[in-house]
Amino acid sequence: MNPEEIIHAFDNGERDLEPMLEKMGWKSWLGVAELGLVMQSPIVDFLEEKLTAAESKVLDLVKKRLSGELTLDSIEEALAVARNPKTRDLALEGRLRMERGLVHFENGDTEDARDDLTWAETRLKSVAKASRDHDISLLNKAAFHLSIDEPMMALHVHGEISRTAGHANETIAISRIQASRIHLAFGHMFDAARCAFNSHAHAIIAKQTELAVEAGAIFVEISSGFISEEAEKFADQVMEAKPLSAGQEAPLLQVHPSDVYGVLEWCSENTTPGYSGEERPDLRTLVMLAKRLEKTDLFSDLLSSPNEVEDALLAALCASISKDEQAKIWTDRVTEIMTLKNV
Repeated sequence: MNPEEIIHAFDNGERDLEPMLEKMGWKSWLGVAELGLVMQSPIVDFLEEKLTAAESKVLDLVKKRLSGELTLDSIEEALAVARNPKTRDLALEGRLRMERGLVHFENGDTEDARDDLTWAETRLKSVAKASRDHDISLLNKAAFHLSIDEPMMALHVHGEISRTAGHANETIAISRIQASRIHLAFGHMFDAARCAFNSHAHAIIAKQTELAVEAGAIFVEISSGFISEEAEKFADQVMEAKPLSAGQEAPLLQVHPSDVYGVLEWCSENTTPGYSGEERPDLRTLVMLAKRLEKTDLFSDLLSSPNEVEDALLAALCASISKDEQAKIWTDRVTEIMTLKNV
């Protein structure tokens, strides 16, 4: 059960929503109402009477953010409600400080943003650890550090999102794909592969298929140069991995071919269906990886469907892995696509 399912149920006429919220393990309707705003569902009006005064102020801020009207003054008004002894909500105060930090950052006030984002994460960790807002505060804090060229601080924050501390699978997946990219920039190949692998796995559990494909492709790209028949299953390597002590060398990356090929196959089967679309970076990436690993048979259906492809770069890739007459057909398709674009 997730908030989107509740909204779909409401839109289809269901009004007994309390059991659904309980099944999700949530105690507040605020998150459902926020998603309802994004989905433009009438559930928002239905839920507003179920919100506290502080929650209503936060929902108003979400409306302002969606309409591009969010200001520091409006956040201060909401903070006054969250701090009022009669309507006080410690967790929402943390949420609002996070919102204020993001606005400070958007305005170029880096130190004020740092103070608010740090305060918010500390408060939420104290009163609502591993909650939706705490997860978001951690991701925002990591993104803040990365944006001001503090990648090691960003990695430290991602490390706070433990896979065993109750954080949402989607949060773990987002965190680990970002950590993988940071590790890769530092040349930490084992940690980069480990984080991408974890992101792929948790995104699958969270049913975030696009994210799972993206993380899986990163794992395959990293590990394709470190394939070894002698390697342990990578899931076992991940389970055995421990934080390094000072001066201790990182494990050498070795990945069993079944792990690399298995993830690539999953990604090829679960990427966006069909081959149309003027921009298909997902297919381009997967086809390049399949070419590198000599697994182009995974895309035999694509290679026999030139008329469905609208992405010139994808068509050119298909031409590069085709032979004889089929290669000519794909080359002609590239010319046709480029001609249509220039008309």
